[in-house]
Amino acid sequence: MIDIGINQCRYTNLLIYAYYGQLKKMIKDIKLKIGSQPDSNGLLLETTPVTIFVGPNNSGKSKILTEIQEFCKNGTINHTFNLIDEISFNSIKEKDITNVISTNIQTPTERERVTPGNIIFGKVRAQIKEIRAKEFLSNPNSKKEEFCVYYLNDKTLKLDALNRITLIKEQPLGDMQNAPSNNLAILFTDDEKRLEARRIIYDAFSLYFVIDPTNSGNLRIRLSKVEPENHQLERGLHKEAVEFHKNALDIAKASDGVKAFTGIITSVIAGNPKITILDEPEVFLHPSLSNKLGKEIANSAKIESNRLFVSTHSSNFLMGCIQSGAPINIVRLTYSNEIGTARLLDKDKIQSLMRDPLLRSTGVLNALFYKYVVVTEGDSDRAFYQEINERLIQFSPEKALHNCLFINAVGKDTIWKIVKPLREMGIPAIGIYDIDIIKNEGSNWTNALKASFVPEISHQPIGQTRSLLKNKFTEINKDMKKDGGIEALPDSEKEAANNLFNQLEEYGIFVVRKGEVEHWLDDLGVNAHKSVWLSQMFLKMEADPSSPSYTKPANNDVWNFIGDIQKWMSNENRKGIPK
Repeated sequence: MIDIGINQCRYTNLLIYAYYGQLKKMIKDIKLKIGSQPDSNGLLLETTPVTIFVGPNNSGKSKILTEIQEFCKNGTINHTFNLIDEISFNSIKEKDITNVISTNIQTPTERERVTPGNIIFGKVRAQIKEIRAKEFLSNPNSKKEEFCVYYLNDKTLKLDALNRITLIKEQPLGDMQNAPSNNLAILFTDDEKRLEARRIIYDAFSLYFVIDPTNSGNLRIRLSKVEPENHQLERGLHKEAVEFHKNALDIAKASDGVKAFTGIITSVIAGNPKITILDEPEVFLHPSLSNKLGKEIANSAKIESNRLFVSTHSSNFLMGCIQSGAPINIVRLTYSNEIGTARLLDKDKIQSLMRDPLLRSTGVLNALFYKYVVVTEGDSDRAFYQEINERLIQFSPEKALHNCLFINAVGKDTIWKIVKPLREMGIPAIGIYDIDIIKNEGSNWTNALKASFVPEISHQPIGQTRSLLKNKFTEINKDMKKDGGIEALPDSEKEAANNLFNQLEEYGIFVVRKGEVEHWLDDLGVNAHKSVWLSQMFLKMEADPSSPSYTKPANNDVWNFIGDIQKWMSNENRKGIPK
C-alpha cells in the first residue's frame, strides 16, 4: 500500500512540476567579483538545478552562501558582499502571475483593515496594490528589492550545521481549519509529501518515518519498524494509533546523523523552497549517508526545477549529486595571499576520474577540498613526504605545504593521470618522481610533460637532454637510483641534469636528484630493503618531539626539497596551470 501511494505521489508531482517548472527557476545567473585567475574577469555563473561550491578551508564557500541568502532576502548588494557582484532573475510568465498572486494572498486578521484594491501578500503580510505585485513578479530585475522582500525571501530556505538538528523537534499541529504553519503540520496533512519523506528515510535507515499526533496537539517524529497499515492508524488518536506510536522510536533518541538527515529531507519536502541553501550538509553523516543525501536532494531540485546551492567538504555528497543525473555546476573557490579565485569545473571530467578504478581507489576526488596536492609514486613515498611536511608545519612553517593532500599514484606512470585533470580544474598539483623517470621514453615521458602543461615546442629539446643523461649513466655504468643520483655524473653532465630538473620544476615536475626517496636523510643511516625502509626510517626519526634524537627540519636535504615545492605551489604566477 505504501509503495502504491508513493508512486501515485511522484506521478502527481511530475505533472505539477511540468506545469510550474519554468515558474520555479527563480535565479537566472550569478555574477561573481572573482574569476579563474587573479587578473581575470568575474565568473558569470548561469544557474542549474544544483550549484556546489568546493575548495579548501577559508576559501569563501560559506560566505558565498550567506551572500546568496542575503540577496534573496532584500535584493541589494551591500558593503559586506565580497564575492557576489550581481544576481539576476527570470521573470514569471504573464499566464502564471495570477496563480502566483492567488497562492500568496493572505487572509486578513480581525485587526487588519485592507484598503480597497490592496492585498496582503506573502508571509511578510505586506499590504500592497495587486498591480504592484504583478509588476515586480513580471519584471523582477527592475524591481529586485520588492521581488525579494515580498516574494523570494519566503521561498528561500537555509540549513546549516547549527539549525539542522533542531528541525526534528516537536511542533504544534495548529488549527487544521487554516493552512499548516510548520513543516511537520504540512507533512501531517499532506499524505503525498509524507509518503515521499517516508520512502527516502526508509531507504536510508530501514525504519518508517511517521508523525505522532498523540501528545496534546503537538506533532513529533517517530521511526517505526513496521509501516502503518493506513493513514488513519498514523494520524488517529484511537487506542490502536496510540499503541502504534508507543512502539516506535522517538527521533529525539536517535543519533545525530539520523536527526540531521531526517531534518534536511523533511524540510526540503515540506517547504518545497524555490531556493535551498545548504552549508556542509555532510556534518554528522556517515559517508554513505552523505552520498544518499546528495542524490535525493539533487534529484528533488532536478524534478522541481528549484535551485539548490551547497557548500561541501564531502566527496561522497558531491558524487551523490553527480550520480543523481541532475544538471550541476561545480565551482571551486580559493583564497590565498588576499586573492580569491572562482573556477567552474567540468562535471564530466570529475565523473571520469571516478570511473577509473585505479584513480577512484586513490581518493583523488578529495583533492577538490584541499589547497594543494602532491602525487607520489608509491604509498611509502606518500607517507614519508607527508610526515616531512607535518614536521615542517610544526617547526618550519614557512617551508611547509599547508592544507595539502598527499596522494599515492601506485606507480610513476600513473602520476600524470592524476595531475592533469586536477590542474585543468585549477588545483595546484605536482608529481614527485624518482630520478629513473629519465629512463621513460615515448608516451610515458611526454605524458608527464603534457599533464604539467609544458609547452609542446619544448618537448623535443627537453627529451633530447633526458636521453643524453640516460645514456651517460649507462656509459659510466652507474645505477642512477642507487649510486647517488646526479652526484654520480661528471661535472658537465651534472650541470646539464640540474638545468633539466630546474626547468621541469618550473612546471611542477619534481625529481629526486639524489636518486630515490630512500636516499633522503642519509645521515640517519637507514639502509634497509624497500619493503621495510619506511618503518625503519620512522623508527630512526622518532615520534616524540621532546626526544633529543627526534628528527627536526634542517636547512638541507628533503626539507629544502619540500620547501622548493612550497615555493611553486604558493606562486600565483606559477607555470603549468591552464588559464
